[in-house]
Parts: sequence; C-alpha cells; structure tokens
Amino acid sequence: MIDVKMWGRALDRMPKLSEQEWQALDPLAKWLIACRASVLFMTFTAAALGGLMAWRAGVFQWDLWLASVLGLLFAHATNNLLNDYTDSQRGIDKNNSYRNQYGVHVLEDGLMDESEFWRYVGVTAGIALALGGWLVYERSGLTFDLMLAGAFFVVFYTWPLKYYGLGESAMLLVWGPLMVGGSFYVSAGQWSWDVTWLSLVFALGPTTVLLGKHTDKLDADKAKGVSTLPVLIGEAAARYATLAMMVGQYLLCIGLVATGTFAWPMLLVFACLPQLPRLFGVFSAPKPTEAPASYPEGIWPLWFSANAFRHTRRFTSLFLLGMILDTLMI
Repeated sequence: MIDVKMWGRALDRMPKLSEQEWQALDPLAKWLIACRASVLFMTFTAAALGGLMAWRAGVFQWDLWLASVLGLLFAHATNNLLNDYTDSQRGIDKNNSYRNQYGVHVLEDGLMDESEFWRYVGVTAGIALALGGWLVYERSGLTFDLMLAGAFFVVFYTWPLKYYGLGESAMLLVWGPLMVGGSFYVSAGQWSWDVTWLSLVFALGPTTVLLGKHTDKLDADKAKGVSTLPVLIGEAAARYATLAMMVGQYLLCIGLVATGTFAWPMLLVFACLPQLPRLFGVFSAPKPTEAPASYPEGIWPLWFSANAFRHTRRFTSLFLLGMILDTLMI
C-alpha cells in the first residue's frame, strides 16, 4: 500500500521503525528511508543553484539540468547506501552503535539481507551512471572528468577519506565546485570560477552538518579507530570551527553584495539571524549527556548536527530565494 505520508516523513527526518512497520511500507518509502533521503535536499539545492547561475548567464538547458539534478540525487543516495554498508562490514555500526540510534540502518536492524540491499544499490547507482553517461554523450568536455570525480567520492568517502580526517574537506569540494559548478557546466559547456567561488558559500552549510555529526559521535568514532576531523582536533575546536563556518556564510554574502556581484536580495539570509544566539549557545558548550526535556522526539543523540541541519536548511532556502529574486531583477 502506498504511504505518501511516510514519503514526506522520510524526506523530513530519518525515522526509526519496527520490522513490522518496515514490512508494511511501499518500495519507494523503503528506498527513501534506506538511502536517508532527508539529507538529499542539500544536493537538490546545490544543483538548483548551478542551474540558476546558468539561467543568469543565458545558457540554461532544461534537459541537461534535469538530468544533472537526478544524477546527483541518485549518486548521493548511492553514497549513503555504501556508507552504511562499509561501516557495517567494518564493525563500526555493530551493537546498537551511534548510527543505529537516530535512524533505520537496514542491514544492522535486519530489515534487509545483503542480496536485497545490493539490488537497491545496483538500481540506485545504475540510474546515476546512466544519467551521467547521457550527460557525457550530450555535453562531453569536462563532463566525464566531473563524473569520475563524483564516482571517486561516492566510492571512497566512507573509507579511506572519512577514516583519516578528510571527509569534511571532501564535503566542501563535493557540495561546492563539484555539484554547483558541475551543474552549471553541463548547461553552459564552460567552467566558471565565479560560480566556483559562489558555490563555497553554499557548501559551507552541508559541511557544518557533517562536522556537527562527527562532533556528536566523536567518542564513538575514536573508540572504533575512525579519525574524523573532530577526533583529530578535539571537540572544542570542532565546535568553534562549525560556528566559524556558519558566521563565514553571512560574511561572504555581505561581500557578494558589497562588491556588486549580487544585489540586496542576497541579504535575505539575514532572516536567520534570530537563530544565531541559540546556535552560539549550543556550540559554545559540550554536548549534553541526555536530550533536554523540550527536545524533539526521534532526533537524539544528534545534537550539534541537528542544530546545524536546521540552520542549513533555512539558510540555503533563503540563499536560493535571494538568488532567484536577484536574477529576476537583472
């Protein structure tokens, strides 16, 4: 039975489900939950930003842009599936690990056997590769190189990059130049360094989410030999680095307006400012030992990442809205 309500729930957060609830789901709902679809909005926004910049430049092509959006979404979903598989195989997600506490882990929770899981991976990766192949055929040039770079991060993000403190910098490159710049390139047929620099303003948001998540699970990662950046630099430094990235997004937006690159609509992001005092309070102190009484159900033990995610979702939405309004004013 199709459960549209569960589709929306899966796109909003990572739900925990019993085996009975899982078996009652339709195939699309299972796929959305298995690939952690709630974080795919960051990928869609990156592709939308690249497409919008192509529109501003007068080189936007609907078919190429739509293929790049879908290809990136399915590539990101493939990465999430492979991430869970790799950590499961390496024992990171065993025995009610941190990952299992805040969402469904289809392998560790026994909701899928490996053969079914690999069918999900095969279909998801196959769609991403087919779309990428079509884009290479249609656009050629750097498209194949961008596709290879994306495939590298899909396959090697979990190991070795994440295990050796390179996951966070990989996130900045992927959600910035690779996704935004790549989405622009497939429409325009040429690389733009202006779009590349702009993409970094956006990419700081997803990077704060990942850095927050790795700070949340610092102790668990350290105990299992996963040397994420917070493990290497310590919790306090990681917390303040996350805050610095958030503040940096606002300063960069001011710079874009002050230099005349964009007009005042880019300052719409400052509607997020009322959130900043609370965020400074969250990131200026260690993680609580238990969820506060008013904390939303089903999110703990995510703390820093949940707060960064909420800020990023609002900031990127306003950033994209500002870009749209600025484009309409040209």
